[in-house]
Amino acid sequence: MTDSLAQSVVHHLRWIMQKDLLGQDVFLIGPPGPLRRSIAMQYLELTKREVEYIALSRDTTETDLKQRREIRDGSAFYLDQCAVRAATEGRILVLEGLEKAERNVLPVLNNLLENREMQLEDGRFLMSAERYDKLLQDHTKSELDAWKIVRVSEDFRVIALGLPVPKYSGNPLDPPLRSRFQARDVYHLPFKDHLQLLYSIGSNVSTERISQLLSFATTLCSQESSTLGLPDFPLDSLSAAVQILDSFPMMSVQHVIDRLYPYEVFLGKEGRTAVKDALKRSELQDSEIHLLPRRITKVESAHGNKPFKADVTVQIGEKEVTFQVPAGTGLLKKRPRSDTFIRTSSHNQLLAEMMQSHMVKDMCLIGGKGCGKTVIAKEFADILGYSIEPIMLYQDMTARDLLQQRYTLPNGDTAWRPSPLVTAALEGKLVILDGIHRINPGTLAVLQRLIHDRELTLYDGTRLLREDRYQNLKEELQISDEKLQERSIFPIHPSFRIVVLAEPPVIGSSTQQWLGPEFLTLFLFHNVRSLSKSEEIQVIKDMIPNVPSVVVEQLLSLTHKLRETNDATAQSLASSLSTRQLLRICRRLSQHPDESLYYAVNKACLSRFLPNLARSALHKNLQDSHIETSPDMKKLEENDYTCEVNDGILKIGSVTMPIYNSTEKMKVPDVLFYENAQHVMVMEDMLKDFLLGEHLLLVGNQGVGKNKIVDRFLHLLNRPREYLQLHRDTTVQSLTLQPSVKDGLIIYEDSPLVKAVKFGHILVIDEADKAPTNVTCVLKTLVESGEMVLSDGRRIVANRAHVDGRENVIVIHPDFRMIVLANRPGFPFLGNDFFGTLGDMFSCHAVDNPKPQSELAMLRQYGPDVPEPILQKLVAAFGELRSLADQGIINYPYSTREVVNIVKHLQRFPTEGLANVVRNVFDFDSYNNEMREILINTLHKYGIPIGAKPTNVQLAKE
Repeated sequence: MTDSLAQSVVHHLRWIMQKDLLGQDVFLIGPPGPLRRSIAMQYLELTKREVEYIALSRDTTETDLKQRREIRDGSAFYLDQCAVRAATEGRILVLEGLEKAERNVLPVLNNLLENREMQLEDGRFLMSAERYDKLLQDHTKSELDAWKIVRVSEDFRVIALGLPVPKYSGNPLDPPLRSRFQARDVYHLPFKDHLQLLYSIGSNVSTERISQLLSFATTLCSQESSTLGLPDFPLDSLSAAVQILDSFPMMSVQHVIDRLYPYEVFLGKEGRTAVKDALKRSELQDSEIHLLPRRITKVESAHGNKPFKADVTVQIGEKEVTFQVPAGTGLLKKRPRSDTFIRTSSHNQLLAEMMQSHMVKDMCLIGGKGCGKTVIAKEFADILGYSIEPIMLYQDMTARDLLQQRYTLPNGDTAWRPSPLVTAALEGKLVILDGIHRINPGTLAVLQRLIHDRELTLYDGTRLLREDRYQNLKEELQISDEKLQERSIFPIHPSFRIVVLAEPPVIGSSTQQWLGPEFLTLFLFHNVRSLSKSEEIQVIKDMIPNVPSVVVEQLLSLTHKLRETNDATAQSLASSLSTRQLLRICRRLSQHPDESLYYAVNKACLSRFLPNLARSALHKNLQDSHIETSPDMKKLEENDYTCEVNDGILKIGSVTMPIYNSTEKMKVPDVLFYENAQHVMVMEDMLKDFLLGEHLLLVGNQGVGKNKIVDRFLHLLNRPREYLQLHRDTTVQSLTLQPSVKDGLIIYEDSPLVKAVKFGHILVIDEADKAPTNVTCVLKTLVESGEMVLSDGRRIVANRAHVDGRENVIVIHPDFRMIVLANRPGFPFLGNDFFGTLGDMFSCHAVDNPKPQSELAMLRQYGPDVPEPILQKLVAAFGELRSLADQGIINYPYSTREVVNIVKHLQRFPTEGLANVVRNVFDFDSYNNEMREILINTLHKYGIPIGAKPTNVQLAKE
């Protein structure tokens, strides 16, 4: 309850009371935000009723509502869930988010709503109070118990909360379900009530500014705005905005609005203009003297006896303002200096703004990939002494993965394991939810109550309460902590906070935007812009001191030229040159200063496999930035590229590395490999990146020897390998664990990934483009922050210091590396675009067919007895077919694998004609007439008489 109730709220409460007296179930419908839930809860608090709360999501099933089976001591039994408990105990069932539930799940409740009857799985039957009492007149209670009839209390009611669906996204209400509810439209608070509320919060802000702010927000929620396609303004977050303005009365209001409603990020041109007009009309556009926070000047523990609070001083304009924010459980950083985080002015400003938001609400950082969102969030946590809990979100994540998962105990009983999010809430950590744009919006619904009210009900009935409510409960009931914990009630730590990272929505795309009206009510938003050129140079030079400054200058003029161009091609090239990738290029050039920048940029963009248009655009931009192919690239002659091992030192080309001393000999690959200059050059390149500690990504067409190169590389280094092959049905679970059943118990065996992490093997991930990209995204946290939570609750951490006595922790072995293999993106390959989603996490290598000379040398080793002219014909013909494939004239890129197979056949059966043998490859195309024409002409040109007819003149000259 609040101290003073707005009139409109009183009317709503009176109406609910009328319905309650009539014994009817109610449905509160209205725009997104916490208002409907808080009215329902206020009514229950006034009437002192008990509540069963459930947030519906797309994963909610009948068992979550009625009964769930659990196993104890080897026998299964049923546990009543919320609807049944509410009915028998006479509580109120609050169902939130009806539009999120899948169709045909909620009809389970139809009969319970109408006649107060329900048949349960365990054979009991719920019966309405009147009928039960009538039966009691003729029968005894024990008879009814024997018939398994249970009385539904006459106090049982249902309050449903939902959004109107044609306007918002979700499943529409089922007519039979709808007819069982009485509806009430709970719109936002009326202007007058809302204004009073905001005045009481912001006593330092002029009343005029507050009413301007509110009228602007109301405009954006009006009918006209929604016809323009503008999502609703989150009116409920206004109180948070006014709180910030209360501490910073000199700050620009427009700037605060950007945080509530980041219209620059998610609206197209027309939408942005509409919002700016509304700002003008409300006189909120910035005048000349508006101020923005500049930087955090100092952070110190709060005075007085206030644990988990910090006093932060922020410079704004020429003034300094000190305010209190929640702080973590660790020590505060006295001097905001860190070795890995370079402070630029825009990051200083961003951190200062995040501090302001942190005072009032959870926040969301929006920015492109590789622009430093994670680094900023970590730095923010460090300043306030928070320990971090990174959680990588993926597309098919369910509500259970977010909150609690089922597992079995060693004796076969079922139990629930809290997710990292829940443990973080109890321990007061800073949770970083990475990739919220990927997750299904229906799954996110389960977190709304946690974010708005800091309350959460878990599947096993555990309740987490906000700290102050928990304390009130304790004092009111005079119960100790232990007693409350026996009843599974726990306090949420006061310093627990959520920071969400997301990529900006694609404006104008046909798919549903993740940043919808419902999401806007949850957070304050901060836009992480990519660094300006001067700042990016500063960051690179501070991180990598010995990189030549000419190189940095050229590289950044290219990158910023691409970032500022507005066409899609340039943007996609720019996304391959994120700040993260630029740091990688510079790290490499600082170690190998003789390499050309031209080569490094092409490698980072995988230009070998770009569409023609993009490749020429890249080439032109490289020329404009004066990055040329340097003539000194061919320092070593072709035949100088060899691999040799001397006294335990491996030398590939010009790079050396000591050989690994491995105990597991059977895991070191051994493969038939005929050396040729080009493959050795690729391996030399890989070795350079290996020495820099990079994870590698090899991209190429089929049959160019990616696997061979990797196996040979590991064989030379004597490194044990773990091999993972991905496919369409790979899930996040199967990446990390492989369940098997032993003596009737489920036992999880480590997957190759976990073994590689534990023992420092090399993990080779093959066909990475076949797995859904949301699955491979899980690799991101592993590569980047070195943390990952396995599906059995164990976690991988990079830093030994974080282990300190926690069980279930696996420390990443310092020798662990990943080598990922993928086909190139685009037709005719059917894979997903692995490079597009995760390309900038790895050091990329394009693997191509060997050059004619290398290929010829290799074929001679496969077919020593095959006549030389035949080999030359094959190499030449296939060379031309490949260039046709590159130009897009034919679809299939003919590779070395095909030629090798032809040569093997000729070596074994020398008497067979060449025309007959090449059919082994080309019969795939025999039904595609256009393709067949091109093939026959090309092969005839090189004197391979396939499908010859008397009319073919070309062959006559042989």
